[in-house]
Amino acid sequence: MAKEKKEPEKPSTAWQGTYGDMITLMLCFFVMLYDPSESDAVQMAALSASLSNNNPGGGISVSPGSLADLGNVVSALPSIEKGNKLGPAMKKAISSFAPEVKSNKITITSDERGIIISLASDSFFEEGSADINIEDSRETLLRLSKFFEAPEVAGRRWRIEGHTDNRPVTNGGVFPSNWELSAARAANVLHYLSDFGVNEQQFSIAGYADTRPKFSNDTAEGRAYNRRVDVIILDDGHF
Repeated sequence: MAKEKKEPEKPSTAWQGTYGDMITLMLCFFVMLYDPSESDAVQMAALSASLSNNNPGGGISVSPGSLADLGNVVSALPSIEKGNKLGPAMKKAISSFAPEVKSNKITITSDERGIIISLASDSFFEEGSADINIEDSRETLLRLSKFFEAPEVAGRRWRIEGHTDNRPVTNGGVFPSNWELSAARAANVLHYLSDFGVNEQQFSIAGYADTRPKFSNDTAEGRAYNRRVDVIILDDGHF
């Protein structure tokens, strides 16, 4: 009689348990090594708000820093230091202006200059005018003036920058060019904030006309985003 062929035994899966235990232990090891103080708190605050269920809208974005392409820790130390200093200020800004961010009146970003609170010009000014629509903007400007008093930003320097799109001003109007219009809008924002109690000595102003657009001026939406007044919490190296 021919001997019956034995079926090959199924391979053991006992190793999977050991492998899983090893991966878990490695994960725990690296979690223990992680130091939250070394992360860029400015970027982390914006990412956290964007990913949370309470995300106030699309107004919060993260701009890549000048050191984003460097992988070693030594080169990244300036960015880490900035994150540690401005992280609480970013969190405070996100929580303070959630209603305005949701309605697209304000956007909050960060770059190498610091934290940028952008006021949409169309929500604060009439077209071609530097006069603030105070009835529509009073509550936002009051909230902004209170924000300057917060412990998270105490003693910091600020700059208010005016920006326009690339369309020329109306002939025969009050302003001969977008340079004067952008500077006047920045100055008027500071004047109103001063009326609400902020210390003008901590501020500087600038007008950039259409020289620093955020988006292309080829579309109406892009031009609307470019018409803005930026209130910047300055990093220590940008006074």
